[in-house]
Amino acid sequence: MKLGDTPAEADFRGRLREWLGKTLPELPAAPDPGDWPGRRAYDTAWQRRLFDAGYAGLHWPVDAGGKGVGPSMHLIFLEETERAGAPYVGANFVGLLHAGPTVATEGTPEQRARFLPPILRGEEIWCQGFSEPDAGSDLAALRTRAVRDGDAYVVTGSKIWTSHAEVADWCELLVRTDPDAPKHRGITWLAMRMDAPGVTVRPLRTLAGTTEFAELFLDEVRVPVGDRLGAENDGWRVTMVTLSFERGTAFASEAVACRREVRRLARLARADGAFDDLELRRELALLSAEFTALWRLVQWNVSEAAARGVPGAGGSVFKLRFSEARQRLHDVAARVVGADALLDGPWTAQRLQGLSYTIAAGTSQIQRNIVAQRLLGLPKGR
Repeated sequence: MKLGDTPAEADFRGRLREWLGKTLPELPAAPDPGDWPGRRAYDTAWQRRLFDAGYAGLHWPVDAGGKGVGPSMHLIFLEETERAGAPYVGANFVGLLHAGPTVATEGTPEQRARFLPPILRGEEIWCQGFSEPDAGSDLAALRTRAVRDGDAYVVTGSKIWTSHAEVADWCELLVRTDPDAPKHRGITWLAMRMDAPGVTVRPLRTLAGTTEFAELFLDEVRVPVGDRLGAENDGWRVTMVTLSFERGTAFASEAVACRREVRRLARLARADGAFDDLELRRELALLSAEFTALWRLVQWNVSEAAARGVPGAGGSVFKLRFSEARQRLHDVAARVVGADALLDGPWTAQRLQGLSYTIAAGTSQIQRNIVAQRLLGLPKGR
């Protein structure tokens, strides 16, 4: 694996750093975490800045509205924006990191032209309507029904943990179109407008006090057949494409952020004398090594996605190790920061949010099954 920059990459890195240095001081203050209209406006304004500067969708295909650059430039962008403390994708992480790449891979030319440019310009927000009250880890057990009626599907059911539904324009939605087929074979992937009649959003308050998730109730919602991605009843295969992006490349920026947090904790520990604790130094060293290795795995996954169109099973390896390492990072942070961690909003929010990482995007148990079957060739459990 090449670890150094080529002259072209070094030039790109330098120009990006210069742009970030000029642009970030111009940004307004970030809104309160509970102000979702404000957060949408802030996040989409940042996305528009990236688009206008030529940094949106660097790795997306040109015919999907992107720049079509290689994975190395994309990785440099992720490194430099995170190191500079630039805003995260925020409210449109589903559109930019899950739905958009899926449409770019599986959509028709008409669908790519319709859905992708507004995502890159920060004009439309997406949410994810996959999980249901009785179909979380066993996603294929979903029961939300879609019945074909002419040129539309009539959708009835409910979803839960629908990310950013409060401010979304579109939902990547999984529905059951053939109730008599085996559960993995009767599913269809739809793009549903969130302002369609029959859609009701009920926010859910998390342990951290935020409402980025919601329940979604669908009462005979009509979704045009033209907004179906892939063939009818082929939605499970399309969903695996979505989940491979979610597990393989969507956490890339956070891997860089965790490396920065380890260094920050080491500085804090040195400042207050906690660095004399040999066990703490060992934990920080192990975390530093693990997040460095995970960043190399991100590089592998991004390169594989560029070559194959989608990430492979390495995404499950990354997701499994990253989610558990992130929880250990916040445990160590609590030791370093001490009682202040309970009073400091960002530390507390990050630690509470970290508890969900071994569940979101597929539980650790699911990831171990994928690794066992697809990488090690072990038989499925009975």
